[in-house]
Amino acid sequence: MPFRIVRPYQKGLVERLGKYQRTVDSGLNVVLPLLEKLIKVDMREQVVDVPPQSVITKDNVVVEVDAVVYYEVTDPVKVTYNVANFYAAATKLAQTNLRNLVGDLALDESLTSREVINSKLREILDQATDKWGVKVARVELQRIEPPVDVTEAMHRQMKAERNKRAAILEAEGQKQAQILEAEGRKESDILNAEGEAEAVRRRAEAEQYRQKAVAEGEAEAITRTFQAIHTAQPSRELIALKYLEALETMADGKGSKVFLPYEASGVLSSLATMREIWQDDKPAATSGES
Repeated sequence: MPFRIVRPYQKGLVERLGKYQRTVDSGLNVVLPLLEKLIKVDMREQVVDVPPQSVITKDNVVVEVDAVVYYEVTDPVKVTYNVANFYAAATKLAQTNLRNLVGDLALDESLTSREVINSKLREILDQATDKWGVKVARVELQRIEPPVDVTEAMHRQMKAERNKRAAILEAEGQKQAQILEAEGRKESDILNAEGEAEAVRRRAEAEQYRQKAVAEGEAEAITRTFQAIHTAQPSRELIALKYLEALETMADGKGSKVFLPYEASGVLSSLATMREIWQDDKPAATSGES
């Protein structure tokens, strides 16, 4: 049949008498029987599964590593004529470079540097496959699996680290709680001291106000008494009697001495005069009665 169909995701390479002639696109194409041959090339993105392999890390730990490589054909002529078996070539190339990249890293670095390994491996494969008419889209590490004993040791180490962090956090929490408690007591003592000082100040002000009020009351009472005395104009005899009453109150204490004011001398003379008058009048009264 002189007519051949090429699918939308394919390119066709036409060979005439064993020599590359032309590249045809998708659709219906005419191929001369017996003289020409059509080779179809898939242009879709495809995947290369890199099988697991043992790799020795920088710190002499054997790990199992595998990956997948995603690629797409950019030049159907190169991928057909420049490499005999692209799938096998890409697999071996990925294995070799993956071994080199992981071997340059320690175990902990290889476990935490997946993105770095993916990026470096993709760059290496993309450069190497460029002459084959292929573009490497991305590379993904599927697993990096250390031995069982190493895995158990890592688990114990992680558990010890978690316990250590928990103990540190607990100690820091207790320390912070003690600091906050001490600060709280300090603030409480300060507030209590300030409250006590305020109470003392208010009591002093109240006592001062009381003493002032008492003094003002006594002064007012003395003033009114003095005014009343001057208004009433008492006789010397009445004043003398009031002095006697005051002396009686003063002598009622436990002391054995009584101090009299200087002004009392006039009162006492008045009392003496009153006594003489009373004695002069007493016989007269007695004779009258008889």
